[in-house]
Parts: sequence; structure tokens; C-alpha cells
Amino acid sequence: MNSLPVQPIGTVKGPGETPNDYLLIAPDPERRVKHGEFVYYLALIEGETREILGRVTGRRPVRLLPDSFLADPGVPPATVAALLGYESEATELFEITVRVLGFHSAEMGDFINPRVPPMGGAPVFIATDALLGQVLNRRPQGGRGSAFLGSLLSRPEGAVPIALDVRGFTGTHLAVIASTGSGKSYLAGVLLEELLMPHNRAAILVVDPHGEYSTLQEMMNLGEFSEGNYKPRVRIFRPDQLRVRIDSLTVGDLRYLLPNLSEKMHYQLGRAFNFAQRSARNGHYTLEQLLYAVRQSAESKKESEGFDEDDPTTGALVWRLQSALGHSQIFHDFENLELEALFKPGQCTILQLNEIDRRDQQVIVATLLRRVYQARMDTAKGKLDRGDPSHLPYPVFCLLEEAHNYAPANADAVSSEVLKTILSEGRKFGVGIGLITQRPGKLDSDVLSQCMTQCIMRITNPIDQNRIAESIESVGRDLLQELPNLSKGQVVVSGASVNTPVLIKVRRRITPHGGQDLDAPAEWLQWFAQDRAAEQARAQALFVEKKIQYEDDGDVLWA
Repeated sequence: MNSLPVQPIGTVKGPGETPNDYLLIAPDPERRVKHGEFVYYLALIEGETREILGRVTGRRPVRLLPDSFLADPGVPPATVAALLGYESEATELFEITVRVLGFHSAEMGDFINPRVPPMGGAPVFIATDALLGQVLNRRPQGGRGSAFLGSLLSRPEGAVPIALDVRGFTGTHLAVIASTGSGKSYLAGVLLEELLMPHNRAAILVVDPHGEYSTLQEMMNLGEFSEGNYKPRVRIFRPDQLRVRIDSLTVGDLRYLLPNLSEKMHYQLGRAFNFAQRSARNGHYTLEQLLYAVRQSAESKKESEGFDEDDPTTGALVWRLQSALGHSQIFHDFENLELEALFKPGQCTILQLNEIDRRDQQVIVATLLRRVYQARMDTAKGKLDRGDPSHLPYPVFCLLEEAHNYAPANADAVSSEVLKTILSEGRKFGVGIGLITQRPGKLDSDVLSQCMTQCIMRITNPIDQNRIAESIESVGRDLLQELPNLSKGQVVVSGASVNTPVLIKVRRRITPHGGQDLDAPAEWLQWFAQDRAAEQARAQALFVEKKIQYEDDGDVLWA
């Protein structure tokens, strides 16, 4: 237990509105008891004196200077108070509401609420930095399985480091939620840096629809990420390098790539897909073989049902398949993104999906996640030999930017069901998912509720705030009320990776941030200056050319 501070900051007044709240009275002249600050009182629990920690959730004045002291703006109120004999220390009193967290049990790794409010008149103390560093973090900063995210916002920067438990968010999934410009991509970059530190060496895949994460490559040459013979690797697959083998698509993927099919086309595509799979050697077939299966299924249907005329459905379906797959650079007969190239411990693989159609992006993500999940299941069950290219003998973590595009609310996307399956069952097989979104209101509520660690930054949209309140149980009402007021780089972290929800300031990135907003005025001025300089150079060149021409002609206009 920490040594008792010399002076308490307040005195317990009594219970609050709920069984988990209590009220204290504090003068607080130094403004130390802020919203979100941690305080404690002492209680005897099972024969041992415990520090019962709580978080400040409310603050209101109960005594202030009389209004008459404030009547003349030219005379400081403190001067008036001194003239009338008021003691400056006693001019303000505040009623502070505290939500009880309990005492931290090292054996259980969690807070235990004593369920008994403190006695009236009991002293209350500000929690020390050392105490908070010990009880808020599940793992110490820099230790195996830790991700140093930043510092407790209510304390000076660096006083109370906050490190997330990597096992918590890679095992039970992660959600990063923030409005545009709040710093969500910056925060994601910090997490990725921590995952590739020598004490973690994670196997990571990043789905990057805007090309914001390429600057992570710089960590390969930075000493902070190296130890012994370990050095992280960052691989980037750009749009022209992405490949999805056609035989890895399901019939659902094909139907999604061919929207607005008629009922006849749906039926015929299903028959052709089954025919192609049955006829394929070693499970592999090409686009031409799939088109042949479409024609064959039409022929067999014609023979069985006695159709003599040509069916226009077949030609239309062949044309649509050829347009969607045959003219695509992504879907290929033989090439694929092999799992053994995408995932390795100590490697971050970035898939840049910019310049790719939204439906194609969703199909890429769906097929890849489906293969990863199946590979982890088959490896765990011993169905894959070590030499198999799908053999994945270690857990993986997949981070999806703009997650609402892959699991939209009130809409059917081919990637939604795959995500839901992994989020509900992936922890058993070591497939972790991280979702980043700026519009939680547009993200499927079932998907959001499955993420057991949440990093929530500034949210101003009421619909998004309501979705968070509905889907995330671990964030208290008092912290949800803070969301519109957070500054850039401030984040509420809650869930399985911390012992209790905390409000922190994100640390500085080691690698450069790749998601900076364009400075349009600066670029306009730069373009204008360059264009003006180029115009002057052209004019000067023309002047010299004309001068030389006149001189060559013997003109005497030039002195």
C-alpha cells in the first residue's frame, strides 16, 4: 500500500445517486480534482486496509464568492474579500461526485468493488502516480505483450504511462472510433509501432484504403525497433500487385460482383459454380473453365427440360462474368496473395486498396479473411502439413481502416458475414481483428459489440454517440459525455486491455504520420510561385533567343 499523503483533498459527504457513487466536499484551490481524476479512501477489507479507488465524474460549486464581490470588473474579487475579512482559502467549496472502482486484486487482475460506501467524514486522497501506474495497466510498459499508448490525461505528460495488454485486444478484438481529424490513423500507427517492437514481434495485416500507412516502412531502419538479430519488416502490396485467384471466390462472391442478376442467372450461376468445382483438378479452375461450366449447365438444362431455342440468359451471364473477372487486373486464373507471404511474426503487411472499386475491395477483404480463418482452423486441428502454403502456425492480427465499408449497417456486403464469424469465433483460433471507423453509426452494431477493447476519440455526431452507447458496455456515461470535448490526440480507452476505462493523451509516433491533411493554401502558393518562375524563365529564354537571332542577322538594334 502507498504511504498516506500528508493532507487529504476532501472529506466524504455521503452516498451519491447510485450505489456506486459517493459525494465529497473539497476546497480544491489548486484545481487538482478534475473530471476523470482518480482519488481513493481507506477501508478495512477482510482485516486489511485497502485503497478504494474511484474516478471523479462530477463537480459543482457549493460555495462561491458573493455576487456583490464581482460587481466591479476593475477591482479583483480577492481584494474585496480581504477587505471584508473573508479567508481566501475558504471562499470556494465544491461537491465532487466519485464513481467507485474498488481495490485492485493482483490475483484476479481486476478491481473488486467493496459494495459499501465510505463513511461520512472519511478523508479522501488524490491517487499517487505510482499507484495508478500499478493498478491501471494490465502489463508494465515495455514488457512482453504490452503496447505503450500514451499517458494519463489528468496528470503531467509521462507521469502515468498507460500500456495496453496486447493479448487483450488481439484475442478479443479492437475498435478505434473517432471523427475525421481526431487522430485515429495516428493512434493506429502508434499501436502498429508497439506491435512490431522487439517485445511483441506481431504478425499483422493492414487493409489501407487511402495509402496512409506506407511511412511505417521507416521503422525497418530505426534502432528503437531492433534487438539482436531482430528487425521488423514492412511489406506493401500496391493496387497493381493485388491478386485474388478466381477459384478462391465463393458463389456468394461471384453474385456480389455481378449485381442485379435475374432469378434465372442466379440459378444458372449456382449450377455452373458447382459444375466447375466438381470438374476442377486439385480444386483449381480458370475463368475459361467457369465460362465453359455456364454453357454446359445451360446445355444440360436444355436437354433435361426440352428447350430447343437458345437461352439469352447464358450469353448475358457469360458476358457479365467476362466483364467482371476477365477484364480485371485483380482477379486472376493462377496468381494469389499467398498467406505465407502476407503473415510472418515481426512483419506488417499493408494492402493498399486505393484506386480499387468498393465492391472489389469488399471481395478482396472477404476472400482473404476467409482464407486466413480457414488456415488457422486447419492448422490448429492438424489438417495442414508444415510445407503447405496455407499453414499458419502462429496467431495473426488484421487491422481494417474504414471498417464501416466492410460491415455496413443496414446493408449487405459480402465481407460482413466473414467478419461476424471471425469476431465471434476467431479468438479460439488466433485471428484478431482491429476495426477503425469514423462513422460508428454506419458500422454494423453486431460487429462493433464484438470488439472487447475500444479506443474512442472525439465524436460529435449524436447518432454515432448513441451507437457507441448501445454497443459498448464498458464505457461509463461520464466518459461518453467527454467525447465531444476531446482534443486531437486524446482518447478514451476501455475494455479488455486495461483494468478500467482511462482517458489518455496519445504518445508521439516514432515513424512519420502518413495521413496528414493537405495544406491547400500552401500548395496553391507554391504552385503559383513555381509557375511564375517558370513563366519568367520562358520569357528570358525567348528574349535571349530573339537577341541571338537579331545579332546573327546583323541587326544593329542591340548595343
